[in-house]
Formats: sequence, C-alpha cells, structure tokens
Amino acid sequence: MNRYPVWKYATLLVALLIGALYTLPNFFGEAPAVQVSASKTTVKVDTAVLGRVEEALKSDGLTADAISLEGGSIKARFDSTDVQLKAKDAIQKALVPNPEEPGFVVALNLLPRSPAWLSALNAAPMYLGLDLRGGVHFMLQVDMAAVLTKKAESLTGDLRTTLREKNIRHGGISRQGNTVEVRVRDAATLEATRRVVSEQFADLQTTDVADGGEFKLVATLKPQAARLVQDQALKQNITTLHNRINELGVAEPVIQQQGLDRIVVQLPGVQDTAKAKDILGRTATLELRMVEESAEGRAAETGTGPVPLGAERFLDRSGQAVIVKKQVVLTGDNLTDAQPGFDSQTNEPTVNLSLDAKGTRIFKDVTRESVGKRMAIILFEKGKGEVVTAPVIRTEIGGGRVQISGRMTTMEAADTSLLLRAGSLAAPMEIIEERTIGPSLGAENIAMGFSSVAWGFLAVAVFMCLYYALFGVFSTVALAVNLLLLVAVLSMMQATLTLPGMAAMALVLGMAIDANVLINERVREELRNGAAPQTAIHAGYDRAWATILDSNVTTLIAGLALLAFGSGPVRGFAVVHCLGILTSMFSGVFFSRGLVNLWYGRQKKLKGVSIGTVWRPDGS
Repeated sequence: MNRYPVWKYATLLVALLIGALYTLPNFFGEAPAVQVSASKTTVKVDTAVLGRVEEALKSDGLTADAISLEGGSIKARFDSTDVQLKAKDAIQKALVPNPEEPGFVVALNLLPRSPAWLSALNAAPMYLGLDLRGGVHFMLQVDMAAVLTKKAESLTGDLRTTLREKNIRHGGISRQGNTVEVRVRDAATLEATRRVVSEQFADLQTTDVADGGEFKLVATLKPQAARLVQDQALKQNITTLHNRINELGVAEPVIQQQGLDRIVVQLPGVQDTAKAKDILGRTATLELRMVEESAEGRAAETGTGPVPLGAERFLDRSGQAVIVKKQVVLTGDNLTDAQPGFDSQTNEPTVNLSLDAKGTRIFKDVTRESVGKRMAIILFEKGKGEVVTAPVIRTEIGGGRVQISGRMTTMEAADTSLLLRAGSLAAPMEIIEERTIGPSLGAENIAMGFSSVAWGFLAVAVFMCLYYALFGVFSTVALAVNLLLLVAVLSMMQATLTLPGMAAMALVLGMAIDANVLINERVREELRNGAAPQTAIHAGYDRAWATILDSNVTTLIAGLALLAFGSGPVRGFAVVHCLGILTSMFSGVFFSRGLVNLWYGRQKKLKGVSIGTVWRPDGS
C-alpha cells in the first residue's frame, strides 16, 4: 500500500543529485578579475596579447591565481580586489599606451570560482542583482553638438534637393556649424528661397545679409526645434541601449536619463563586463555615400593632392584612402534588420541589410542614376569612420536588400550585425564614468537576506519537529529539498536573484510547509477515526492532494499575473514565487511521501506512527 516502485525512488534520487549539483556552484563565491577584450574589429586577442599581459603583471610583481584565453578575451583572476586594481592599471599601461587610440578594453570583472568539472557540466551560480552583489555602473555623455550638426547636415541636403525641384538657381548651399547658408544673386531669388524655407522647413528661421553684390540667406534651427531634436536623440539612444543590452542577455538592467544629456546604465549580475562596455561604448552608425570620382578625388586618394571641397577622407580596412562626398545617401535610420551571412559565390562572411520603404526608394534611385560609379559603405564607431567596402554599382538595386562584404571574419560580421540590428544611435556617446559598485542598499542586505531565509527555515523546522515528531522531521527534510531544488532551477536558468527574490524565497518556505501540515493533519484525522496506521498514511496523502493542488494553482495564477504585468523588482519576486510553488508541490508531496514510504512502508504489522499527539474524541 505504502511502497514506491524502484523507478520512483530512482527518480527522486536523480532529482536530488541534479539539485545538489547545480546548487553547488553558489557556495564557491566569485573571484575579482581583470578582463581584456578587443575594442576594434581589426584588433585580435590572441596568445601574443596573453604573453604581453603576463609580462605586464610580472614586471609589476603581481601574481594571478589563474589567467586564460577564453572566447576572444583574456581573463585573469586574483585573490583580492587590491591586487585586481593594481593589475588593471598595469595591464592598461601595457596594452593601451595612448588612451586616444585604445586597441583593447581592460575592465574589472567578477568571475565564479567554480571548479572546472562543474563548469564543464554547465553548472554556474546564480547572478546577484545590484541590491545584493552590485554590478557595473556606466555614465554616458551624449554629444548634443553632434546631434545638431547632423540635423543641419540633413537639412542642407534636403534644401538643396527642394530648390533644385523648384528650379530656383542659387550660388551654392553650405553648412557652417549648425547653420545653413544659401547664396543667391538677386532679391527675387532671395525672396523665392525664403518662401520655400518658410513653407517646407518649419523648423528653420531665416535671416538675410548682403554679401557684396549678392545676397546670403542664413537658416538656423528654431530654439524649440533644436530642443526637440536633442530630446528625441536622447530617447532614441536610450531605446537603442535597451535593444543592445537585450542582445547581450543582461537581466533586469537599469537605463535612465540623468539631466539633459546623460544616461545612467546599471547592469546587475553581468558576467562579461568587458563585452558590455564594448557594446555600449561603440557608437556604431552606418552611412552610404558616393565616392568622389573627380580627378581631384583620385589625386587625394593617392596622396598627391588635397581633399576636394565637399568631400572627406576615410580609410578602408586595408589602410587605403577613400575620398567620399559629404552628402549622405542613406543612414542606419533606414535599416529594418541586419543579419550575418555568407556570400553565395565567394563564401565570405557578409552583413545582410534590409531597408525600410523610404530607404528602398532612395537606394533604388541612387543606384539607377550612378551605374558605373562607386558607393562607399562607412561604419562609424566611436566617432571614427571606416570604409567597410566601396563597390562599383553595376546595375539598379531594388527590393530593399543590401549586402556588405569586405575581408570580415565571422565574428566581425556577427558583431557588426548586432550593433546595426539593435538600432543606430542618434548621437555619439562617451563613457565618462565606469565603476563596479557594491550593493545599492548596503552590504548588510546580503547577510540579512540570507539570514532571514535561514532563520525562517530553522523556526519552521523546530516547530514541525516538536509538533509532528518524526513526520515533522520528514517534512523538514522535504522543505530543505524544496529550497535545494529552487536554487538549482534558478542557477540553471541563470536568473538574477534580487532582494525581492529573496523575499519570495522566504515566503515559499512558509507556503511549502503548508502542504505537509495538511497531509500530517489528515493522517492524524484518519488515526483519530480509528484507521490502521498504514491506511491512515495512504488516505492522508491521497485525500490531502486535492486541497494542496487547489491552493497552489490559485496562488500560481496570482504569481503568473505578477509575472505578466509586473516589471523590475515585481517580476523578480514573481519568478521565484512561481518556481517555488512548483518545486514545493514536488518536494512537499512526492518527496516527503517517498521518505514516509521508505521508513514505514516496509513494516507489515505497523502498530503506530510518530506524528505527535493524536487527540481522540473519547479522550483515550
């Protein structure tokens, strides 16, 4: 009656072993570390860089507990934060002699101390949130001057196109800082130009001045329009940062505006801080421009002449100069998707771009009018442009699909796609502050959080053992297994544990023991009614199951509602709460019954059970 088949005991044992295995990494803690990654796609982190890092540490008399080359980055672990900080300075000095041209990202990190055999089994500790362990804090400064300059450049091109469509002849349009200047020869043309600007460019205000025998119309952004452009740029950058961090898989990030031109980013529980800093710091935007095909442009490419007016000089990945026009044909704003791939003919890694309707139309028109000419695809990172490729336009290209190739590795193609897919930044940003911060609510939160769970568990265990005797011991062991399985599941999910999550864990302890209280009281009731001990145990578990299921399902529905509609700390609470309900049903019913069956099920003539005092109606 009260005997499990062997396969059920085997299932319980396997669950217990898996729970112990994946809970174990949480007890080893974390080691302070320094991580070195490449800041440019053209820079490689290899064994030669590893040798330079080891030499830098040796020359400063520093010893690393472990140093390894993993996944394109170097990770050096140390036994204390003091040594970690000294090592960072030494490595920074050796690898980045010129801070203006950083080839590597040297960042502080925390790496798990788990043994290699646990890591090989993909057993890793839970992440801890900012309120428990801290994380990485970035302060980003948005270049608002660049926002206005970019807007003025765009308006310059639009105004030039509009005047050409209206057949208004002018003496040249140029941008001077954040103003647009239009030169005209007579008053009638000046009036016509002013009328076009007032009708079609509502964000511009104009003034005109005499310039010798000609006239000059000076257009500037209205103050309210400039403020709106800056606000939109800041919001777009925040959205882009959200998308990029989602690509990195960081749990519960904090991204918020601070002041008029700064953004705060906090990444709790992040493991690869160097990668996060690299992705956030790279202001990757894409621009398509036509190559300057004139004789002056070719002379500038070879270095035998100056760069022509209205053109700029960039380098491609092989170091060759490419002279391109300042006028931008398309930007990353016209992208809808970017995915890595391979060229069907050469099998080279590529980046495949998809354009929106406006970009598709512009690209089709430009390629139709520029057959035989070169178009440069320029990737801007950290304010510096690099020509990815400058192919010759062979035919009109429609359909809104563009392929970028040009001596890229698979990893470079994937990184470029990630940056472009996450969205282009409306304005360049610079990391002006970076630090690894401690718990935002104080280090005592960690001790208090774990103490609350431990003392709560101890109080419940003492009560159950005193009130239900041996059955209380079984319930306490099942409660410990529930906690073990909950931590194991959170570790396998690589969830971020926050203070609300710890509160949910403490709550789960009280809810989990409720199932065993129902079972124990039901067994007592059967004994009180005169049932045999074996029959009472069987009826107690069977008849309490429906009540336990109902109560847990209704609580689970509430938890799922929190998970669906909550955000931030509420979601952290809901995740632990829902998982705790599932693990408590397994441990409180199936595991505890397995213990009872193992202890009492083998006794054929059972005279009594140790379940505390059973009060009978007749007082016996």
